[in-house]
Amino acid sequence: MSESLSKGELRRQQILQVMKQNGRITIAEIIERFECSEATARRDLDLMERKGELIRTIGGALLEGPGTVREVSFDEKRQLLWLEKEAIARRALDFIEEGDSICLTGGTTTFLLARLLKQRQGITVVTNAVNIAMELSDCEGIQVVVIGGVMRSNSFELCGPLAERTIEHLNIEKLFMGIDGFSITKGITTYSELEAQTARMLMRQAQQTFAVFDHTKVGKASLFTVTSVEGLTGCITDSPLPDDMTSKLLKVGVSCYYAEQSE
Repeated sequence: MSESLSKGELRRQQILQVMKQNGRITIAEIIERFECSEATARRDLDLMERKGELIRTIGGALLEGPGTVREVSFDEKRQLLWLEKEAIARRALDFIEEGDSICLTGGTTTFLLARLLKQRQGITVVTNAVNIAMELSDCEGIQVVVIGGVMRSNSFELCGPLAERTIEHLNIEKLFMGIDGFSITKGITTYSELEAQTARMLMRQAQQTFAVFDHTKVGKASLFTVTSVEGLTGCITDSPLPDDMTSKLLKVGVSCYYAEQSE
């Protein structure tokens, strides 16, 4: 079968096989493994990204596809769609006013929202993410409430019974929730059972819940469901959702908000 493939097609097929084993690949690895130029390696990854086989990162790529079950760490996520996530965070900031008590779960988009919150005063931020708490630690105008628990190193989120006991005593106005998958049929999903349980409890204590996510999460489902889409107040993302999805969301009272990206 491989005889009918061009040299480039065969190389890209082999790159994909490596990624299915390891979850990722770097430009340097491609150059070394396949004895090609840097320009060729970059062209291969760009072509494979356009086909939806992977997500480009700085210096390489991460696997993206129906068979992907691997959880991506916070540091890896930081390399993905940074400008889009900044735009989503700016749009989410529009919903936060002085005097609000909000909650930020873990995630790169919510981390960027925390950075933007430094411009604000008189806000209480509840979070179960250690990195978000640290980001806001020097802000005199923001009160930070950290939910206790056991930290998951991939996301810096605190989870477990201690976190749940704390959440029971909180009253949150607006919850901004980072997610791993957004689907009409599967709902809001995440890779971690502990994070899913923590997020469900936070939703019960919140008056409004907004899912914040980039377009790569749309139509995807991770292992554990947090809630059906009906559980949301709104979703904030970087690209318009498919018309049929938007129609179904509006029908169940979920508003859709889109970020404006800087040129």
